[in-house]
Amino acid sequence: MSQGGWTDKRPMSPHIWQWRWHVTMLGSILHRVTGVGNYIGAILAVGWLFAAASGRETYDKFADIMATPLGQLVLFGFTLSVCYHLINGLRHLVLDSGAGFEPKSASVTAWVVLVLSVVAAAAVWIFAGLVPGLSVGG
Repeated sequence: MSQGGWTDKRPMSPHIWQWRWHVTMLGSILHRVTGVGNYIGAILAVGWLFAAASGRETYDKFADIMATPLGQLVLFGFTLSVCYHLINGLRHLVLDSGAGFEPKSASVTAWVVLVLSVVAAAAVWIFAGLVPGLSVGG
């Protein structure tokens, strides 16, 4: 690089803030974030198993922590993370086949994944009886 500026004739990649944000970018970022979130959730699940194996008193302490509003938020976040990563992974299988790369199709499927993930996570909590005051099946 010379003192006067850029001398390479190849085009420079634009800075991240030069891009116009769209749902497929969000989907890509969320897929990576939920992958990390799933690892963290797996560590939480191992902690739950250790607490269960350590006896009633330890398990009760762990359960009390998870019953707090923050604990419930973390557990719902883990559920949402698993749902999103699974559904978006299925979307990626379709993309890997070569289908769905048209911009409109990619945007629509990204929105569908976002909506289905929230619906699936809520359904898991509802059908598992984890939503206070809401029971399914009488």
